[in-house]
Formats: sequence, structure tokens, C-alpha cells
Amino acid sequence: MSSESVDSVVEEGPAPIDVGVPGASARQEHQRRQAKRERRIEEKWGTGRLGRIAKALSDDPQSTRAWKEGAIGEERVAQVLTERLGDTAVLLHDRKVPGTRGNIDHIAVASSGVWIIDAKRYKGRVEKRDKGGWFRTDFHLYVGGRDRTKLVEAMGWQHDAVRSALGDEDVPVHTALTFVGAEWPLLFPKPLRIGGVLVSWPAKLADLIGEPGPLDDEVVERIARTLATALTANRS
Repeated sequence: MSSESVDSVVEEGPAPIDVGVPGASARQEHQRRQAKRERRIEEKWGTGRLGRIAKALSDDPQSTRAWKEGAIGEERVAQVLTERLGDTAVLLHDRKVPGTRGNIDHIAVASSGVWIIDAKRYKGRVEKRDKGGWFRTDFHLYVGGRDRTKLVEAMGWQHDAVRSALGDEDVPVHTALTFVGAEWPLLFPKPLRIGGVLVSWPAKLADLIGEPGPLDDEVVERIARTLATALTANRS
């Protein structure tokens, strides 16, 4: 081989992991709904001055605003996790789940294991209430006085999707709900556990993810690549 040929050989490392964009699909859905509402206004009032005034005076319905709030929550959680974990974890955002219309907000892969994270931007006190009777317990999650236990139950299919994507990989898998803007007790606040799901605020969740665990750096990268390939990123 000539020296010219040798010089032309470029050693390539592994391709970068597609970590995704926090809140991408929620942003996209908010924009789609907002555009649909504006089209309806234009059909009634036109695209001129009256149409512009009608748009300015109308508000998005709560169902549309909820998608924007969801995106903001996911972005905030991603920011906190990135700042507090640095390069000690690989963060994957807004992942598609094959065969479903659902998505996983965040996946963190660290020494402590794989963390499946659902981010919510809710107001009010986060509480664990026992709705059982004298002889049994039935714990429910309440936020701002409303029963939000369905959020805990929804973590089940996300856990199954990640386990399926991992195949034969024997690694710890954790599920977590994290609330942005919610309230916790002022004295000695601590995360909750309901149905095997951790319920926490973003900073505390980051601390738990960053704890030492059984996975070394090589395993963390391999697992992250496996999940990034199986659960691809949504794009806005």
C-alpha cells in the first residue's frame, strides 16, 4: 500500500448516540393543534385584519395548552438531569415505542441502572394516600388534590417496552415519575414509592440516578446504544 493510500485511511470511532430532543413530540402536537385552530378561524374570518384580531382574542383550549405545558416540563427535567449528572449518565429523550402511539419522555442509563422517567408539569402538593379499608392498603397518588394514580399505572407498559428492548441484558430497570412545579413538604421532603414507581422532584431524582451501581462505563454505553437503536428518537 502506498503512503498516499495509508494517509487516506481514516480511523472512525463509533457513531454518536442519537439522544433525541426533550419534549419534541409534545411541541409538535401543540403546534399541530394550534395550527388547526388558526385554520378554523381563518375559514370564518379570513386572513386579513378581522382574522388577525380573531386570533389575538382567542385562546387555545386547555387540551392544547396541556401539550405545551408537557413540553416545558420535559425540557426542564432534561435540563436538571444534564446539569446534575454531567457525563456520568447517558440521557435519551422522547423515545418512540414500536407498535404503540406512546412515547417515553426520558431514559437515563447510569451505573445505578436504567431509569425510565415520565415528566409532568403539575401544580399542587404531591401526596400518597391510602384508600384501602381496615384490612388492606390501597395507595394512590394525589397531586393538587386530584387522584393521579393512573400516571403510576402507565409506567407499566413503559417498563415492558424497555425490558423488551434490552433483550437478554440483565441490568436493573427503575421507573420514576417526576413533577416540575409541584409542592412537597417543607420539612424533610422525601420521594414517594407507589406500586414500585419512584415519585420525586427532578433534582432528587438526579441524585438517585447518580448513585454508584453495578454497571461500568462500557456497559452503560452499550446499553444506551441498544436502547437508542430500539427506541428511536421522535423529531419535531
